[in-house]
Amino acid sequence: MWLPLIGLIAGIVLGFVLDLRVPQEYSSYVSIALLAGLDTIFGGIRAYLERMFNVRIFMSGFFFNTLFAAGLAFLGAFLGIDLYMAAIVAFGVRLFNNLAVIRRIILSKWLSQRQ
Repeated sequence: MWLPLIGLIAGIVLGFVLDLRVPQEYSSYVSIALLAGLDTIFGGIRAYLERMFNVRIFMSGFFFNTLFAAGLAFLGAFLGIDLYMAAIVAFGVRLFNNLAVIRRIILSKWLSQRQ
């Protein structure tokens, strides 16, 4: 449970501490890759809460989803099609779905502990 959260917090802290600049032309690729990474992290948290977490699946999903999303954005830019919008919608829906399930699991565990 704590590994994805520690990684998320470490990434946020490093992002604020280090002065890394992404060139303007790569910003759409990096943003879609970040969205894919967040989707994988919240999917990992959900899998842990459902007692189905596997670190190999998590790591492979993190790198595959991130690279695939960036590649899809690159291909869309190359073809002149807004393919990154499809990735934004897909990852956005999955992200909110995972957050809803995480909220329900935490709330049900909290309510069962109170009783």
